[in-house]
Amino acid sequence: MGFLQRFLQEEGGAGSCVASNNIGALEVFRSTVEVMLVDGVLTREEKRLIIKLASALNLEPNEPAEIYQSIQEKRPSEPGEQIEGDLFRKIYTQVFEVAIVNASLSKDEFRVLAHLRTQFNIDDEQHRDIERELREMVQEKYEDNAMIDTLMTTLRDSVGMVGDLFDSIRKRPSDGEQR
Repeated sequence: MGFLQRFLQEEGGAGSCVASNNIGALEVFRSTVEVMLVDGVLTREEKRLIIKLASALNLEPNEPAEIYQSIQEKRPSEPGEQIEGDLFRKIYTQVFEVAIVNASLSKDEFRVLAHLRTQFNIDDEQHRDIERELREMVQEKYEDNAMIDTLMTTLRDSVGMVGDLFDSIRKRPSDGEQR
């Protein structure tokens, strides 16, 4: 059984991956942490992403710990302040940038990016625009050609993988259909 199939089964058909234009910051944070915890481990890379996500979502310093505690106790949490449409792309781009700087994306990071893309309803065209922006950013930030090559290769590889995961999640059968 492939990684994505296991992920979708463990997530109950990726039920928490519901794209919405009306979503709260704490909802996004919580669902992303839940995706990260599917395998029961919060890796160093996932921690970097979740710290960036909390920052990009403008969460209060105590809110990430409260959300984590509510997940552990299996109790509901508040949705948080609504995210405006223009912020979806900005947040996704910031988290994506942190992921590619690692220069070696894990399946966990791909899963997080695919989840955020779904949460923010980022389509293929928007994703290509974000990729283009990140390419330009990488080339401006780093003068070392070897570093640029490594990051660009990682970005190119990650775009395909995240796109594939996103497409698989987006095309998932409804709860009543066969998987």
